[in-house]
Amino acid sequence: MLGNYDVVVVGGGHAGCEAAAAAARLGSEVLLVTMNMGAIAQMSCNPAMGGIAKGQIVREIDALGGFSGIVTDHTMVQFRMLNRSKGPAMWSPRAQSDRNLFSLKWRAILESIPNLHFWQDTVKEVLVEKGRICGVRTGYGIDIQCKTVIITSGTFLNGQIHIGPKSFSGGRLGEASSQGLTGNLKEFGMKSARLKTGTPVRVDGRSIDFSVMTEQKGDEHPGRFSFLETPRLKRQLSCYLTYTNERTHDILREGFEDSPMFTGRIQGSGPRYCPSIEDKIDRFATRERHQLFIEPEGWNSIEYYVNGFSSSLAEDVQFRALKEVPGFKNARIIKPGYAIEYDFFPPQQLHFSLESKLVENLFLAGQVNGTTGYEEAAGQGLMAGINAHLKLNEKEPFVLKRHEAYIGVLIDDLVTKGTNEPYRMFTSRAEFRILLRQDNADSRLSPHGFALGLVGRERMDRLELKEKIIQEIIGFIEKTNARPDEINEYLVSVDTAPIERNTRMGNLLLRPQVSLEGMIAHLTSLKQEVNHFSGEPVFEESKESAEILVKYAGYLEKEKENAEKISRLEDITLKEDLDYMGLKALSHEAREKLLEVKPRSIGQAARISGITPADISILLVQLGR
Repeated sequence: MLGNYDVVVVGGGHAGCEAAAAAARLGSEVLLVTMNMGAIAQMSCNPAMGGIAKGQIVREIDALGGFSGIVTDHTMVQFRMLNRSKGPAMWSPRAQSDRNLFSLKWRAILESIPNLHFWQDTVKEVLVEKGRICGVRTGYGIDIQCKTVIITSGTFLNGQIHIGPKSFSGGRLGEASSQGLTGNLKEFGMKSARLKTGTPVRVDGRSIDFSVMTEQKGDEHPGRFSFLETPRLKRQLSCYLTYTNERTHDILREGFEDSPMFTGRIQGSGPRYCPSIEDKIDRFATRERHQLFIEPEGWNSIEYYVNGFSSSLAEDVQFRALKEVPGFKNARIIKPGYAIEYDFFPPQQLHFSLESKLVENLFLAGQVNGTTGYEEAAGQGLMAGINAHLKLNEKEPFVLKRHEAYIGVLIDDLVTKGTNEPYRMFTSRAEFRILLRQDNADSRLSPHGFALGLVGRERMDRLELKEKIIQEIIGFIEKTNARPDEINEYLVSVDTAPIERNTRMGNLLLRPQVSLEGMIAHLTSLKQEVNHFSGEPVFEESKESAEILVKYAGYLEKEKENAEKISRLEDITLKEDLDYMGLKALSHEAREKLLEVKPRSIGQAARISGITPADISILLVQLGR
């Protein structure tokens, strides 16, 4: 056998990188097995991180001591805070990244961790003795001894690429798929299924006419993902917006007869919220156009990503249809779009720690659990890496609850409800999204990261300073009055009623039209109080959080109360070996689903699809509650 490792991580994608880094930094001896050392943390699809709810996940990874946010900050070419016109629960950071730099930065970070090692190969089998992991067997026929395995194989397990009438094996275009591991895991009783995802054409930017498109610049004052002092963007690349048309759609329809999706050659379910262009045309036949976002691949790359034009149609159909889109008349295609079908393991087979219920010390993370997106994968990878290390050291698993983090919502949804299509995170999936804002991920999670050993003193010092500034700003505006003669001009300018007498600044800030920045500009005492902290590195972040906490205090308090009520159900535990089939008062469907998931609490049981309030009452009676 080769070596003797605490943890072997299978796959060097976003989940694998976070898993390997976390376990190694916590003290485990880790081996990362990847098919291609040159493709670590490859952005297989669009060159971007974050977005609606996904940006919150990246902030949470960073707050816990992961690296996705740091890597993004070092390699981004554009930053935008999405949904600024909505409430702060919806604000979501998103960055365009330099695809090549992103991969190189991740590799440099991994190679800087002393007890993290590498092996370029595939894993064909996990080796098990008495129901517990003891090693892996690679494609080269080498056995590697280890105590824990984390599978983060992405779309590579029996991956099959589809382009029009052509199908061939591959994990992504130009790379081989991984064979053997699915069958190996099924031998231990694990169930597998198939999913499908896709990607669009890449175009030579020198052949695009951007003058007929709508330019989308980054934010005037770009933010960042990490709560540390990572670099700020000095210049940015623009994205562009254009639309398909009826001529585009007509040409695409010509390819439907050879489409692997419409002819049934693709059996796996595709992502509901990111459908292919042919799927959009078929499902929304009355729509005259669909928007496309044209995204740069990097500072020194001519390649552009056509977001919204994912397709598995034949190459010539893709090319002819794209040329009908404004700006693409003379387009030169670098590579075609394609669909990829791959194996995944329905996640009800996992504990909340992401450990398999069937094989001890086997963890799974990322698309192999049925998710889509770099951010969802990275969040799972981080948690799997942490929990693999904790399991080896006989410590309780680290599990985030739904009211603590989007990562908690993600894993709870997967383990409790499963998925039959690629799972994508949205703010609407989180019932406590006002608590789970992007601005407070450090307050929510960095203390956990510090207790685990992934977050250092520097980060905690920054958090303590930030919270001190927040409380001082809030304390000042809640006890200090604004005079009519100094604030009314501003109030009128933002179309809200002037005041007739001295009024608490905090009450004024509750008005939707009023901003903290606007008040600072017109109230000398507030300006002096706030500018006292202007030299601090967390000054801007502190002001933003202080304003949110004042404006939404009532909503936040109500949501905290609701979270506490639901948490009481989470505290009512259910034994894993509870005889559900013996509870004849339950419906047959309820017994089957409870037996499959084996919920750890009444709260989790209540979230299982098909479980009714009457079923929960029966369980409470069974528990003597």
